[in-house]
Amino acid sequence: MSHKVIITCALTGSIHTPSMSPHLPITARQIASEAIEAAEAGAAILHLHARNERDGRPLASPDAFLKFLPEIKAKTDAIVNITTGGGQNMIVDDRMQAALRVKPEMCSLNMGSMNFGLYPILEKRKEWAHDWEPAYLEGSRDFIFRNTFKDIERILKDIGQGCGARFEFECYDVGHLYNLAHFLDRKLVTPPMFVQFIFGILGGIGAETENLVFMRQTAQRLFGNGFHWSVLGAGRHQFPLGVTAAQMGGNARVGLEDSVYISKGKLAASNAEQVRKMRHLLHELSLELARPEEVRAMLQLKGKTNVSF
Repeated sequence: MSHKVIITCALTGSIHTPSMSPHLPITARQIASEAIEAAEAGAAILHLHARNERDGRPLASPDAFLKFLPEIKAKTDAIVNITTGGGQNMIVDDRMQAALRVKPEMCSLNMGSMNFGLYPILEKRKEWAHDWEPAYLEGSRDFIFRNTFKDIERILKDIGQGCGARFEFECYDVGHLYNLAHFLDRKLVTPPMFVQFIFGILGGIGAETENLVFMRQTAQRLFGNGFHWSVLGAGRHQFPLGVTAAQMGGNARVGLEDSVYISKGKLAASNAEQVRKMRHLLHELSLELARPEEVRAMLQLKGKTNVSF
């Protein structure tokens, strides 16, 4: 059945470090500019993290987000989606503070604790612009990305019910879908849901097409028709899995948070370049993009006039 595809663009994240790409947006000026260009290229949802402008470290400070959020709101109609995943070594209090302050239409919400291994990246690079980068990556060898049931309950209540935000439910493995079903049964989550299947992160489910089919079948069994779904394929899996998802009735996420490349061995010059490539691939398959106002209706979002930035 023909459907309109939602493109989410994740601009900077907390996985890639400045030495991995000169095009990774770090400053508020860069993040705002990249967000506006990505929206103009066709991204309906902008998934946002903040960075320290001096050295590129991931930041949780609401003030850091407020340096770029008003401009993005003023110059685009895109849906702003604030992370609650934050970055390595941030506690849940840190990860929630920006969303509590700015009360966005959407937030990400990770649906379970997991190992989150970034340390293999160390084998691919010998020189680093900042001392924190190799230490940060090595630290993931002994890092558990904490998302307990209590943590998830708190985010659902304080940011969901308290701020009127809806969520991009990030599911890195099949057990995370069952965790989401648990909260749906308890009515802490209500349809329509936006479920992001994530493939290719060390510690989560592998990036095979068979796993995508299995995740979708499991979600359909658990949630019926009460959800929309999207795919995040990490690294080189970004475009193949995103296009496969769109052909199967799902949606796609791109952005320099998930991959710094546009093709094999070639760095993406911008987030917008990745959005344009995904848009082109979908156009070749006769698939249309969903506009922000259509996504707001699909996901029953509160609207950009009801945020606090």
